[in-house]
Amino acid sequence: MATASNIQLSLAHCGEYHVPHIAIESAVMGSEVLQENHEMHHIFFNQSGFHNHIAHHIPTVFALGASPAAIRQHYQNNKSYQLPSKTSHRDVVRDLHDPAVFLKHLGQEAYYSDYLAFYQDQIDRHGCEEAVNYWLLRDDECANAILVRMYAGFLHPIIHLGFGIEFNQPAIIAEALAQAAVHEGWIGPFLLETEKAAAGTQVSRSLVEILDQIRTDPKLRMAAHWDDDNKVRDGILARAPNDMVKYAAQWKVGLDDLEVKTAEMTNAAVYFTGGAQHPPKQIKFDFYYMHCVNSSIFFSSFLKQSWITAENKVRLLQFKGWLDLAMYASRRAPEPLLDEIVHYRPKHPEGCWDEIFKRVVEHEDDGHASKLIRALKHGQQICKSHNEKPMFRVKDNMWLSLAHMGESEYHSNPSAYCNCADEFPKRSTRLKIRVIRG
Repeated sequence: MATASNIQLSLAHCGEYHVPHIAIESAVMGSEVLQENHEMHHIFFNQSGFHNHIAHHIPTVFALGASPAAIRQHYQNNKSYQLPSKTSHRDVVRDLHDPAVFLKHLGQEAYYSDYLAFYQDQIDRHGCEEAVNYWLLRDDECANAILVRMYAGFLHPIIHLGFGIEFNQPAIIAEALAQAAVHEGWIGPFLLETEKAAAGTQVSRSLVEILDQIRTDPKLRMAAHWDDDNKVRDGILARAPNDMVKYAAQWKVGLDDLEVKTAEMTNAAVYFTGGAQHPPKQIKFDFYYMHCVNSSIFFSSFLKQSWITAENKVRLLQFKGWLDLAMYASRRAPEPLLDEIVHYRPKHPEGCWDEIFKRVVEHEDDGHASKLIRALKHGQQICKSHNEKPMFRVKDNMWLSLAHMGESEYHSNPSAYCNCADEFPKRSTRLKIRVIRG
């Protein structure tokens, strides 16, 4: 049984998108390695706050039909560089019930094990649903401090939360809450100020319309500089914060349009991520943009949770859309080139989705490629009934083409480098696929 301290994958919870006929042996192996990761490894794999992706990678390849041997090999490949877990401190865990103490320790990696033990205790005492509603979604100072941090670190905490909810794993949910707690909170003012601005404006536009506006606004488009350590924090939100809030506040989600807005968010993220190419250079996916796509699948899972109120579903989704807009601006808003997708020639032109799945679950990385492919397939499914809407610019066979682009280019590039900030002058620079905490 899955609990706050025990991970047990199940064929009853194989993910928002999964292939048919997953082997029970894969669930057993996935549970084994995820449990070891939970007990033995820290949430970051170095002192710079680079994220441990094992709890993302293993459920993804499990959902895509990986064999027990492949699951074990992926874990072996990625456990070698993880940091060991740390022991929690009983007095600190006890004191986290005090809001002043809870808030004081936020953003400090040294307290990760304490927050983890705290959230595990809360889940054990009250159940996962009540704990998440109370400590993440109740809209008070402590919950909002964690909620905004879910969108920090290039979306890694909410990706982690998404895996926990999607695969019904309370231990991974506890990890996600604790991970969010030790991220910095600089994204909070942007999200909360945009929330206020959106409530006070009558202007409403689609995400792709706002992407087009950002691209033609020289102040916002040029706000991020190449030397900025974090181009959202040090570029967009430092040099053009009011402009970013003004644009983001134009995208709103109503209680009655959650489903279509979730599909719209997914389509827009795929549009600017897949379309951010620079011919005749090699096809690449911007690594930071890719997280906007990889995280999109979880918002469909959130929609299906009856214990999350519609108002909180709106809030979760709006924060995601607003952050995506800031992410787009942070790479100098390259024009998405749909022709590069439509006319892409696959290295395996005869390949279908099933064959892509079979190849990507064998790909030796930390899970970014398989997450991308699964998110694309899910995106195709939830967007297909909206093809006639102008705000859905990725349509029809573009989804399979994008999957070929992602899988083939990663497979042909063993060092797993991606473009970053394609519109910056130093286009030849490559960044390794690793993300810093922020």
